[in-house]
Amino acid sequence: MTEITLGSLFDGIGVFPLAASRYGITPTWASEIEKAPISITKRHFPDLLHMGDITKINGGKIPPVHIITFGSPCQNLSNIGKREGLAGSQSSLFYHAIRIIEEMRCATNGAYPVIAVWENVMGAFSSNNRLDFKAVLESFTNTEIPMPASGVWAKAGMVRGNDVDICWRVLDARYWGKPTLTQRRRRIFLVADFGGKRAREILFKTHELQSFPTTCGESGSPSTTASRVSSEKTRRKIPVVRPFQERRMRSTAKDKNKSGFTGSFGRTNDPYPTLLAGSVNIFSFWYEGKEKEGYIRQLTPLECERLMGLPEGWTAIGNKDEAISDYARYKAIGNAIAVPCAEYIMAGIAEAL
Repeated sequence: MTEITLGSLFDGIGVFPLAASRYGITPTWASEIEKAPISITKRHFPDLLHMGDITKINGGKIPPVHIITFGSPCQNLSNIGKREGLAGSQSSLFYHAIRIIEEMRCATNGAYPVIAVWENVMGAFSSNNRLDFKAVLESFTNTEIPMPASGVWAKAGMVRGNDVDICWRVLDARYWGKPTLTQRRRRIFLVADFGGKRAREILFKTHELQSFPTTCGESGSPSTTASRVSSEKTRRKIPVVRPFQERRMRSTAKDKNKSGFTGSFGRTNDPYPTLLAGSVNIFSFWYEGKEKEGYIRQLTPLECERLMGLPEGWTAIGNKDEAISDYARYKAIGNAIAVPCAEYIMAGIAEAL
């Protein structure tokens, strides 16, 4: 059987390579500029070639791969940013990924890559008066894509143009994995098939996800149940955990919205708000009937790894056995892709190819 290979742009801490390797796909190279994420990825994938700055990569001169993945910078697209859109200095790096794909396809006479996967925030649907997502689709298809009649981009859809088959879909991390994660993390995932009409099969067909151990040594995704306190261990006490919605708390306090502020304290079964690179993730904890003995604390890096479906300790140590600082870990995890969502797509690609 032909080996299926993958290249990861804006690689971060190697989530797409991790997901790919679990479905028999070989990660070949990666591009990243942040020091700590590079060190983390090198530890877990010592044979992975590191290409460095994406702006200096020529797609026609690097090893061709079947799959190119990229979660391009979202800072200018995010609803909590300045909303410069794809014209922003960071999110405009999207076009370098498109350039690399085109250069590789030109150099290989259209043979590589076969599949491209793009991930980004929900704000990409609405930034620049909703024209940025139109630009994304047109960049992949190299043809004009009309705006939807409603003027609003659907959370799932497909287009075809110039022999490119494209599907996109919003995946929320809290509905994925075994067991499911408890973090609300909605992201756009787009699959482009340059070699056929398999994007719909990859992104919409049900794929059975595998179960993996929780430890890093076995490259497994952690079980969120491992972090829950069992009733036996707490002598039948019932633990109550309520994640804070920090952004909502701040905005409602500013607007003096009392009911909104109270609601930002969350309910017992609420999922955690989306983990962000520059935000403190806090929650309250007490045992039922013992509210006055409760306390508030920040999520640990290990707990953040669990919420992302990462193997426990994935971000703790670099390739030279150096400890990664908590600050660098929080930032790297907040910028990462939820592992079960990446696994779902890689399972589909492995099956389709």
